[in-house]
Amino acid sequence: MLLFTPGPTPVPQNVRNAMSDETMHHRTPEFEAIFEKTRKHLFKLFNTDEVVMLSSSGTGAMEAAVINLCHNTLLNVNSGKFGERFGKIALANGLKNVEIKNEWNTPVSVEEVIEAVKNNSDIDAIAVQISESAGGLRHPVEEIAKAVKAINPNIMIIADGITAVGVEKIDITNIDCLIAGSQKALMLPPGLAILGLGNKAIEKIGKGKGYYFNLATEIKSQRKNTTAWTAATTLIIGLLEVLETIEKDGGIEKLYAKTEVRANAVQSALEAIGLHVYPKTPAKSMTTIDDEDASNIRKMLKNEFSVNVAGGQDHLNGKIFRINQMGLIQDYEMAWVVNAVEMVLSKLGRRAYDGRANRVFNEILFGI
Repeated sequence: MLLFTPGPTPVPQNVRNAMSDETMHHRTPEFEAIFEKTRKHLFKLFNTDEVVMLSSSGTGAMEAAVINLCHNTLLNVNSGKFGERFGKIALANGLKNVEIKNEWNTPVSVEEVIEAVKNNSDIDAIAVQISESAGGLRHPVEEIAKAVKAINPNIMIIADGITAVGVEKIDITNIDCLIAGSQKALMLPPGLAILGLGNKAIEKIGKGKGYYFNLATEIKSQRKNTTAWTAATTLIIGLLEVLETIEKDGGIEKLYAKTEVRANAVQSALEAIGLHVYPKTPAKSMTTIDDEDASNIRKMLKNEFSVNVAGGQDHLNGKIFRINQMGLIQDYEMAWVVNAVEMVLSKLGRRAYDGRANRVFNEILFGI
């Protein structure tokens, strides 16, 4: 079965091999050496002043960012389940919350954010997805961050890059906190989250808030190549293997370029066979198709062609399907996925199969 959901993504064989060795104790010089190497790679990937690894899902990193960087009112952008989640985290922790809500295919505008900031002087942090994976949407996070900092440089910008880090180059100039998760472009099992932090964020964290998610506690420990609490040793060993593999394969810039071409190829191939891309500004991490036959297409892809893609949640349940484009994906596997989609449409009587999807995909991916 080919796993092409936008998280969890498949774990490469060499990474599985690295994680299958004997369990290592986290309070040892051997693991501290691995931790130090991994941190050095993460600094290159995030390009931030500090990086922190947490034994949690991405939601844990979201909560850590909110409680440590928002002391009054959080402005969250809700164009999907994960943007909505930021607001719920704020309220659950006794913070005030202002929300900008749009349909899941609609990116927030810079003007909407600026208006909200000007109308509420209590806002001291903004949380927004770079790639909102509920609908495969890309928000203009860098433009928002620049505009907000021009008004008030003390407002913290929390950027959820869980389906963006490792996918595309992110301009972190005005971003205070950038979040990633292990099960996306980093192609690991779920359970490890990473935050890239700027110096202004570190200053605001101060002594930190909370207990397990106290970022001040973690920063102090991780600068010594250890963790405050039990480290996700196996996942960190796997992460080092992933990051070293990316380096050996030509580096992160090459991966960004390949992902962009792959994203264009998949989207163009599916549009060429009459399918409609759902978001107005698609993320490079996935292609999201809205279609009345979405449920049947997903079932047939899985049962007849061994391709597992994701569906939608809430009001998009049964109305969309999402195909992953993140990570170290083999070209032949991606080609099979778009080919399988076209064969499903043929079986549904939607169009005669003529190999158009695969042809368009190959022309773009290989520059034929």
